[in-house]
Amino acid sequence: MRATATSLLNEVFGYPSFRGHQEAIIAAAMEGRDTLVLQPTGGGKSLCYQIPALLGDGTALVVSPLIALMRDQVAALEQLGIDAAYLNSTLSSGQQRQVFERLHGGTLKLLYVAPERLMQAQTLERLRSCRISLIAVDEAHCISQWGHDFREDYLALGELAEHFPGVPRMALTATATAQARQEIVERLALDEPERFVAGFDRPNIRYMVQSKVDARRQLLGFLSEHRGEPGIVYCMSRRKTEDTAKWLNDQGFDALPYHAGLDAAIRNEHQSRFLRDDGVVIVATVAFGMGIDKPDVRFVAHMDLPKSMEAYYQETGRAGRDGQPATAWMIYGLQDVVRLRQMADESAADEEFKRRERVKLDALLGWCEVTTCRRRSLLSYFDDGLEEDCGNCDVCLTPPEVFDGTEAAQKILSAVYRTGQRFGAVHVIDVLLGKDNEKVRQHGHANLSVYGIGRDLDQQQWRSILRQLIVPGLLSVDTGGYGALKLNEKSRPLLRGEVELPLRRDLLVKRKASKPKAAVPETVAEEDRDLWEALRSHRKQLADENDVPPYVIFHDSTLRQMAADKPQNAEELLAISGVGKTKLERYGEAFLGVIRAAG
Repeated sequence: MRATATSLLNEVFGYPSFRGHQEAIIAAAMEGRDTLVLQPTGGGKSLCYQIPALLGDGTALVVSPLIALMRDQVAALEQLGIDAAYLNSTLSSGQQRQVFERLHGGTLKLLYVAPERLMQAQTLERLRSCRISLIAVDEAHCISQWGHDFREDYLALGELAEHFPGVPRMALTATATAQARQEIVERLALDEPERFVAGFDRPNIRYMVQSKVDARRQLLGFLSEHRGEPGIVYCMSRRKTEDTAKWLNDQGFDALPYHAGLDAAIRNEHQSRFLRDDGVVIVATVAFGMGIDKPDVRFVAHMDLPKSMEAYYQETGRAGRDGQPATAWMIYGLQDVVRLRQMADESAADEEFKRRERVKLDALLGWCEVTTCRRRSLLSYFDDGLEEDCGNCDVCLTPPEVFDGTEAAQKILSAVYRTGQRFGAVHVIDVLLGKDNEKVRQHGHANLSVYGIGRDLDQQQWRSILRQLIVPGLLSVDTGGYGALKLNEKSRPLLRGEVELPLRRDLLVKRKASKPKAAVPETVAEEDRDLWEALRSHRKQLADENDVPPYVIFHDSTLRQMAADKPQNAEELLAISGVGKTKLERYGEAFLGVIRAAG
């Protein structure tokens, strides 16, 4: 009897039912239609091409941008008893030969390959002589110049239709605006694709944004509630990742740095520890993260602003893939705003690309300053919606205080004008505060009418107001002139008192230090916690023996259900979500033994 999509889902992958658009996407692929699939991280994109690969005759090609992602996905498929392989630069010539032998022998169901390797003439020639059932382009936003992670290697993938006529193609991504989605379709030359766009909302993620005051103290306050939990801390520079990781270790965290400048062996070791050990915190640049399948990341913290809303959504999406509560926390300040705008302006790219980058950055900055539900604003950017406030973001939980900032803004604009529009934020604020320092004396600014008129506020409050003027363009920054502040056309109505300006009063959220706590999900009942720990310990042992991350053996959600239901035989264990026939055969008796031993 020929397998069906539902039987494979139940028996091989161990899931009781499809989610969202999965079943319709699989049906479209099996009917030979091109598809565009947009599903949020953790939404089950992989099944959309893995099940058609198992149902079809031949081998499915999966275009993937990262070696680590290929390795992890192949390891997970092998644990399910599925014949899969990858083709990349880490393989020796002998290993590559073996992959092609399996391919030509017709046993290989999925082959993961990097775009640059796939489009080599020699690779294409060998693949054309094989039966290809499906081509899935993962992380498809990489082909869009409006996307946040454009990769030139993806541009040639539009030729796949010519090289493999009649083979259905599937483009998959978690992050793309309507404009980026259209560009994906055009650049990949998809043939009237059926589009499946799931909602962007990740309701289990709490979004928290603070103004940057004392970055390390703020990070420590946030992490004090997440001791013993795995997470990612993003920093803009390589040096900052290493310094922050060292400092976190001094504070008692198990933290590891990750950036492109580290030796490849060290990067691989740190990534492996993050995936396989409990409670590891990775401190990284954005070189880390795409395709990380670890489901139990409890937080993603940004110490600096990312470059766009797309980048922010993609990076924060690495938290809470298991559906359990997770937090996306970010701090940002005036320095971040100036630096990112300077980077965009000084880029060697053409003017059109710079314009796009500025538009995306401005959208992110505007989102940081919102005074209404943060989740609704985030979803709106991706043309998605939410009928009511989420109740799970900083704005909903602690609504910001808004005040009439017109007079304060006029003081800043006057100070910028009176000092000649030649100085940056630090000096302008020094003048407002009436500071007596060498630079003030050198330029005679103590004699100006604006000197000392801002003593009613402190330096941090002035920086907050200044940032809120720069973000909407009420004040300009000369990125080519050492960050000098300048008035513009939008400044004049405000300076003349023709408009009012509501501003948010930034509050530094103070957190009480908390004791280290075990990373136990709230859904594990108190009486089941000993069994939960025993199941996790046995999973870790099996993972180490099989040289795979623990979640490849079983996800936490599967172990939680085992701890709650306490199955006593193979039939009862098979009924638990995530336990398919292959894993039952491999690990069933071992886990049943742990459950029985717990009584």
